[in-house]
Amino acid sequence: MKNLVAELQWRGLVHDIMPGTEEQLLKEMTTTYIGFDPTSDSLHIGSLVPIILLVHLEKYGHKPIALVGGATGMIGDPSGKSDERNLLDEVTLDKNVAGIKAILSRFLDFNSTAANAPILVNNYDWMKDFSFIHFARDVGKRITVNYMMAKDSVKKRLSADGEGMSFTEFTYQLIQGYDFHHLYKTYNCLLQMGGSDQWGNITTGTELVRRMNGEGAKAFAMTCPLITKADGSKFGKSEGGNVWLTADKTSVYKFYQFWLNTTDVDAEKYIKIFTFLDKNTIGSLISEQHEAPHLRVLQKRLAEEVTTLVHGAAELEKAIQASNILFGNATSDDLKNLDEATFLEVFDGVPQAEIAKSDIENGIDIVSVLNEKTGFFKSNGEARRALTANSISVNKTKVTEEFKLTTNDLINDQFVLLQSGKKNYFVIRVK
Repeated sequence: MKNLVAELQWRGLVHDIMPGTEEQLLKEMTTTYIGFDPTSDSLHIGSLVPIILLVHLEKYGHKPIALVGGATGMIGDPSGKSDERNLLDEVTLDKNVAGIKAILSRFLDFNSTAANAPILVNNYDWMKDFSFIHFARDVGKRITVNYMMAKDSVKKRLSADGEGMSFTEFTYQLIQGYDFHHLYKTYNCLLQMGGSDQWGNITTGTELVRRMNGEGAKAFAMTCPLITKADGSKFGKSEGGNVWLTADKTSVYKFYQFWLNTTDVDAEKYIKIFTFLDKNTIGSLISEQHEAPHLRVLQKRLAEEVTTLVHGAAELEKAIQASNILFGNATSDDLKNLDEATFLEVFDGVPQAEIAKSDIENGIDIVSVLNEKTGFFKSNGEARRALTANSISVNKTKVTEEFKLTTNDLINDQFVLLQSGKKNYFVIRVK
């Protein structure tokens, strides 16, 4: 087996690793699982790291299991949380589980027939018929309260101000630990991976595997760092909130822009974590960036690679076209190829005015459009001077004072883009 741990280490994807884990991964195909918490019907880019870990596992010949926590999602993981989570109802939980399964299926082929084909499981399937008495007898007696109290996720909650921790959340690490035992028994799963905040839960699982399966039972643990920005702020958020992996929550254009706008320091870190480019390619890109930072080669390649990974090559091309409209030499045809949602996102925050379609059906002179109809310019004289200076564009095409705006100029049958100079935009909505 090739050395997966060495690969993950140079990428900055190893935080804690249990002794013996690297040796196990070098010895044979190792079934490994990562859990996903169904707190939403989508996943944001913080969850892209564990997804990428599963893909690396498969690429290196190991068998990945993606676990969606239909059961644990009913309780809520206390790790890293200062307050009790609101419990989700079953309808919401089912919707969330289905959404997460759909996302995971874009990265891993759960229908593959390969020996190390990925597996998708839901822990609700084996927890739903588990009675409390059986759980208390078979699982609860294996781990002491002292052991559970020593976990950071528990200690922090008990020592902090607030309402403390309910018994429900206290049992979370046991239920997650039982998942590991179940997967060990069912699939010979020997390794659990996750974010560094999961170390306590994961090691409880390794302990439970050993205590429930005899002295010869083996179980391993490895975590990756929680991704942050260089300035210490939270990774994965833009001005509009979380950056999601589904286009209905974060458009492909905004997703692409998020990566394009990363700082040089962050881009150097993220290109190792979020892409599958090899060490030499990444080294060359970093060297290019240091020689000519203004060209932003790292950010461009990062944005291209991650957008293609998550949304596909065709959607990447649309996002690049949309970006070029603001920052490149886009044409009128490029504009007309934008769908309504992308057009509105590209020009989010740009001043707008509304005019009636009847006003332009027979053509309306551009001076009236620039002043009276929209207020883009304060007077007819100011509008004429801009036209004489050849600084006015309609839908990215330069126009003169003789130009008349008609319905033929509409984008998506409802928009017109005015531009004065390079960066001064104005959107007309035609109704």
